[in-house]
Amino acid sequence: MPKVEIYTQPGCPYCVRAITLLQSKDVPFEEINAPRGSAERAAAQERSGGGTTVPQIFIDGKAVGGCSELMQLEKNGQLDELLGRR
Repeated sequence: MPKVEIYTQPGCPYCVRAITLLQSKDVPFEEINAPRGSAERAAAQERSGGGTTVPQIFIDGKAVGGCSELMQLEKNGQLDELLGRR
C-alpha cells in the first residue's frame, strides 16, 4: 500500500471531503495539521510545487493536488490505481 499524506487545517470542508473519500476506501493516511503560517503549511507548499491551499495530498511522495484533483482521480477511475488497487 502506498504512503498517503494529507496536509489539512481545522475547519476546512475540502479537507473533510478528501479525508472522507480516503476513509471510505479504507486507505491508511497520515494527516498533517498545516494551518496558515505554520512550518507544516510551508512544507506542503514547497513539496507541492507551490500549492497554497489545503488539503495538499501526496501519494508515495508525489503531489496529486487538493480535494478537487483527488475527486477527479476517483471519478476517472485512476485513484485506485495510484493506491495500488486494481
